[in-house]
Amino acid sequence: MIAEKPRKSFWQLFNLSFGFFGIQIGFALQNANMSRIFQSLGESLDNLPALWIAAPLTGLLVQPIVGHYSDRTWTRLGRRRPYFLAGAVLAALSLVIMPLAQSLLLAAMMLWILDASLNISMEPFRAFVGDNLRKDQHTMGYAIQTAFIGAGAVAGSLFPYLLTDLGVANTAPAGQVPDTVRISFWFGAVALFLAVLWTILTTREYSPEEMRAFAEAAPDAPDAQPIRALATRTLTSAIAWIAAGAVVIVLVWSFDLEKEVYLLGGLLGGYGLASLIAIRMARAGRDNSLLGHIVGDFSGMPPIMKRLSLVQFFSWSALFIMWIYTTPVVAQTVFGAMDASSPAYNAAGNWVGVLFAIYNGIAAVAALTLLPWLAARIGKVRTHALCLLCGAAGFASFLFIRDAQLLIVSEIGIGIAWASILAMPYAILASSLPQAKLGIFMGLFNVFVVLPQLLVATVMGSLLKALFPTEPVWTMAFAAAVLGLAALATLRVPEPDTAPV
Repeated sequence: MIAEKPRKSFWQLFNLSFGFFGIQIGFALQNANMSRIFQSLGESLDNLPALWIAAPLTGLLVQPIVGHYSDRTWTRLGRRRPYFLAGAVLAALSLVIMPLAQSLLLAAMMLWILDASLNISMEPFRAFVGDNLRKDQHTMGYAIQTAFIGAGAVAGSLFPYLLTDLGVANTAPAGQVPDTVRISFWFGAVALFLAVLWTILTTREYSPEEMRAFAEAAPDAPDAQPIRALATRTLTSAIAWIAAGAVVIVLVWSFDLEKEVYLLGGLLGGYGLASLIAIRMARAGRDNSLLGHIVGDFSGMPPIMKRLSLVQFFSWSALFIMWIYTTPVVAQTVFGAMDASSPAYNAAGNWVGVLFAIYNGIAAVAALTLLPWLAARIGKVRTHALCLLCGAAGFASFLFIRDAQLLIVSEIGIGIAWASILAMPYAILASSLPQAKLGIFMGLFNVFVVLPQLLVATVMGSLLKALFPTEPVWTMAFAAAVLGLAALATLRVPEPDTAPV
């Protein structure tokens, strides 16, 4: 029996994650430009979070399902790579169509499709690295993946800015998207597809037999364990989730809260209903249902994953606030503009693209230099906590800086945090989870990336309107606070074993 996986060279690590370069170009174009597109099509500032709901909700639904099936897939193309290819084709098509939208409804629908497609490709990439690497290479493997994420985000964020310098029109009549954004999305579509294709053509995957030879797959079916556990559970917790969802819906109706908050109640009740059905199916002996496996694995997460999930919840709350509000914050506080069709506002939009490119560039460099160096000296957990504090300081500085160039300093701290958020939790998990279920657990871990985004999308608009309707800069104070909480929560996570396996 082979005791451990072969050690990968740098170029093998490079090929494993190069596809993420293209995927992140798609995410960067989405993150930096969707608020701008929505406002160009006539949407108001306080309604932006509702339109952004599509993206995290899609991830919530898609990633656990893709993770579940990618654990069980084996084709001539491999285990994870069929999902890379399908997602890349759909995402590229979405990027081509998105900037042609002439209505808010079509733009929101295309955001939903784009995000679903990016998630179909992205989720298996996390497990793909864990599948192919020994434990003592997990930190470097996810660091290289993070470097490609940063590089892809730099490219995607800079497209509109560079096109403006080349003389492409950066403004458009009301109800239309500027040419800089339209052409950027088309370039991004080509880059995304080619990058993912590179990884598909230059890598191979270990077969199920090889994985068993590495002694990482359990000798009998671990899939039955969560189903058996579900069958012994009472219905109390499921009913409690349903009741919690009903309470939220009643409160929204009674106090005339923002209608987007209905979604929060629907999600709580929906999870309770899914649990109720899964428990009854498990009691009936139906061991192979998708719902049963997902609910069973979610409720039976390993302790280290539960603690990291809280860290992710706080971290991604801050990030989603940044992606939604940075453009209006910078436009108002630095460029003195609130009209989305004005030249000053569009100049602010381009500068935000530069700022996003900077924090992603910092992340790419930090991932390959700072993170491995720190992790080797103080451990993965303390490294992550320290980096999150750097990000909190970066967000807090938006409250005081009124010079466009000085905001670059803010992005340094945010970039260090972003590097760690993309690398360290996954390196910790990949070293701690059973290999046979790495896909489903990585997919379920994404729930705690998505839930805070949904919470921000449903609640932040109401808070902005109620507390500071004309001063969106205070959203950055929320971001700084929750990232500080993420750093504190990290200190509860145990340091994983990194012995080669």
